[in-house]
Amino acid sequence: MKRGFASDNNAGVHPAILAAMVRANSGHTRGYGDDDYTREAEGAVKAHFGESCHPFFVFNGTGGNVIGLQTLLRSYEAVICSENSHIHVDECGAPERFTGCKLLTVPTPDGKLTPELVERHMHGFGDVHHVQPKVISITQATEVGTVYTVPEIRALADYAHGHGCYLYMDGARFANAAASLGASLREISVDAGIDVLTFGGTKNGLMFGEALLVFHEELAKSAPYLRKQAMQLASKMRFLSTQFTAILENDLWLQSARHANGMAKLLGDQVRQIPGVTVTQDVQANAVFAVLPAEAIETLQSEFSFYTWEATRNEVRWVCSFDTTEDDVAEFVAAIRRALAS
Repeated sequence: MKRGFASDNNAGVHPAILAAMVRANSGHTRGYGDDDYTREAEGAVKAHFGESCHPFFVFNGTGGNVIGLQTLLRSYEAVICSENSHIHVDECGAPERFTGCKLLTVPTPDGKLTPELVERHMHGFGDVHHVQPKVISITQATEVGTVYTVPEIRALADYAHGHGCYLYMDGARFANAAASLGASLREISVDAGIDVLTFGGTKNGLMFGEALLVFHEELAKSAPYLRKQAMQLASKMRFLSTQFTAILENDLWLQSARHANGMAKLLGDQVRQIPGVTVTQDVQANAVFAVLPAEAIETLQSEFSFYTWEATRNEVRWVCSFDTTEDDVAEFVAAIRRALAS
């Protein structure tokens, strides 16, 4: 199968991650996270995010989002999120089922919430008939490949906290956002006012695994029990956690994310030059969104894997990974030119 542009989930595992898992595959150790590999990984996370960070390693992003939101919510409370957010569109209702809360959505043409956009849902406080707003949830990078700046995050954090609410961040592509901004992991999370973050690993070269990071000691107390109840506590935890040690060592997370972003920028720059292709979003992370004729989409998808993002307007999404090469991009661009010429 040709390397496609459907998702960074489709990429393989970074060799350094595999090597770390092989090193961890030595002898016996205690299960469920009570092991030196997990303690080392927790230390590596704290070195980047600070001592106020309480890390909990989980299998996948949906599990991380469910547990992260559960630490912040009661069932009569609500989450305000973008209408195209992953928790609303792509998690089969899991956040609503397992938290019991309501998701209040906001249209976001560029994927980003602002205090002004959120304000429409910030009412009904103290009204027993009205769901109580409690969490503003943002995605970094967003579902349409855009990136929140530090001031944008801080503005939302101040707004949320000023209303007695929390700011949650779904960071499935958090590394790509940090690489795009040239910022540290801490600068665009805890230092910007984020209360809970899922730090994505799978999309950035891990075999599996995300890190749920809770930045308040009191909120973190429930997380171990919620993780177990949500079936996200790995018995052989060392194989999950040691991957985070490896990706955080020597800034492998940054190298991989920066490369994926660079390939997306290269792809975006080149397809902009093709008549019949319209790039619809700024290419700020590792994804390109574009509109092209329906017949060209069908032709391309017979050769390369990628998703149609919005079928009604022929908008597609092309995602680059840590292992996407310049040759991959060149081959795909050539195929786009052929499809549009035929």
